[in-house]
Amino acid sequence: MPEPTPNLDLMFQALADPTRRALVERLSRGPASVSELALPFAMSLPGVVQHLQLLEQSGLIKTQKIGRTRTCTIDTGALSLVEKWINDRRIGWERRLDRLGAFLDAEDEKGVKT
Repeated sequence: MPEPTPNLDLMFQALADPTRRALVERLSRGPASVSELALPFAMSLPGVVQHLQLLEQSGLIKTQKIGRTRTCTIDTGALSLVEKWINDRRIGWERRLDRLGAFLDAEDEKGVKT
């Protein structure tokens, strides 16, 4: 079995929370400051910062401080890693289901001929 990528568990943990998914969704449209990201949420700025820190620790986002403003950007490479992991599972299941379908079709043909 291949060695799991170290941050993949953190990425899924980060994406499990609806607030963090909303932050990733917003960042998928372009970079934003922490203040801009916090606006739509009914929580304190430190609460939003905690969510952003977890996203950064997981590798899903990057932050950069210029002057007094911290800007967040999405790391598309990290999202690609999550996407690849999900697609690999999906492809495996599709192959299994295709084989099951072929087996059932063959069984149906046997039943019709007898």
